[in-house]
Amino acid sequence: MELRSYLSVLRRRLWIVIVCTVLGTGIATAITLLATPQYTAGTTVRVLTIGGGSITEARPDINYTERLIATYSRIITGETVRRQIKDELGLESLPAITVQAIPGTELIRISAEATDPEDARDIANAAAQVLVDQNREFYSGGTGQTRQEILREQLDTADKEFSDARDAYARALSTSPQDEAAIATAAQALQVRENAYTSLLTQYEAARLEEALRANAISIIEEANAPNRPSKPRHVINIALGVAVGLISGVGLAFLLETLDTTLYTTEQIENVTQVMSIGQVPAAKEQLSIARLGSGHYPQLESFRRLRTNILASGVGGSQVVLLTSAKRGEGKSTVSGNLAVTVAQSGREVVVVDCDLRLPTVHKLFDLPNKRGLTNILAGEVVVDEAIQYSAFPRVQVITSGPLPPNPTELLGSQRMLDLIEQLKTTFDFIILDTPALLSVADAAVLAPAVDNVILVIAQAQTRRGDVEAVRQQLSNVRVKSLEVVVNRVEPNGSYAYYESEAH
Repeated sequence: MELRSYLSVLRRRLWIVIVCTVLGTGIATAITLLATPQYTAGTTVRVLTIGGGSITEARPDINYTERLIATYSRIITGETVRRQIKDELGLESLPAITVQAIPGTELIRISAEATDPEDARDIANAAAQVLVDQNREFYSGGTGQTRQEILREQLDTADKEFSDARDAYARALSTSPQDEAAIATAAQALQVRENAYTSLLTQYEAARLEEALRANAISIIEEANAPNRPSKPRHVINIALGVAVGLISGVGLAFLLETLDTTLYTTEQIENVTQVMSIGQVPAAKEQLSIARLGSGHYPQLESFRRLRTNILASGVGGSQVVLLTSAKRGEGKSTVSGNLAVTVAQSGREVVVVDCDLRLPTVHKLFDLPNKRGLTNILAGEVVVDEAIQYSAFPRVQVITSGPLPPNPTELLGSQRMLDLIEQLKTTFDFIILDTPALLSVADAAVLAPAVDNVILVIAQAQTRRGDVEAVRQQLSNVRVKSLEVVVNRVEPNGSYAYYESEAH
């Protein structure tokens, strides 16, 4: 489907798009106005990430940092912490808390949402303080023996052993000053104990410093303040989303209905179904098109019939040309096209006769404002000859054979040898013979006449005829093996190509 086709669908279904857009906008506006305002306050907290191992590491472990921040986030948003905050602040329900890590930093943003701005502020600050307190308690020995405490015990033991070794060395010097071996042994033991003590002291100091840092690893950088305006509902965004959703839904519904609708809205659709290129497109008139208006200069329609005349006459092989006009159903403007085509062809200097073969609901006599006391049925019944039934119209070189009295057996009359003889007789007098027949899907009258003519013209009203009807007509005409099938699209939506003629008409 080309872009032009898409735009054509949207133009036809514009009311659906408008209704859906208005509904979407209205619903979004109503929900936004009726929603309870929500206030959001946020506290910024720094999480000092000194690494997953010890303080001596050169740089923090990125994976450890991410896990640490994720852990704190889970703790803050967990039910235990929220229940603790609820009890501390005397809230009626568990607070709504969210945590967001600020990329590329050691900062996390703790946000709280509440219907009261002061409650939102207090919840955010309380959540940050709970996190600080829990971290400090965890690294202050409240949860069991820490590494610092273990090293402290080992350091005390090493200190005692170092002191004992120092005393032993002093005794060796005082009691056995000449015993070099004993003094050397005591000195060696003293050195070992001193090295052990020094190593444990270094580890203890590092552990003490690390646990001190970890105990204060979380600090509040910026406390929350009571917000001045609500964060929800977001009026502009919500209404814009409502407009967008309504518009998209309307467009989607328009194309869905277009898919389900079998009405033929464009000439392209009609040509695809009939598998025949149209030889004429008659634009819709603001008022019902009549022969009298065309004769007085209704320019857009006049030009369309001139084009139709040119195309039909170009397809002729010489001599008299017999064309049969029909449609799928009643009301598609077939008889009006027949009358106007007759007038336009006559304006080219040809002798034209219009034969009203609709012996059930004839209209040709009304178009040309002629009496219908006798006509085709009288000729076929042998009551009158052609010259007695034919009538001159108000237009030069256009004559008319009206239907005459309505018979009980129209199909049999039209399919009779007398009808074939009449066509041959008219060929000797007229250059162009138009047979106006009933709609094909209603009765078989047109089908019995179709094989006897040079050209069958199927008039299809745009935006009125359905795909299935046209397919059925095409199949019927294919079954009777017509010589030639042409399509005229009636009541086409006017476009810019007729603007020139509209301006001339005025």
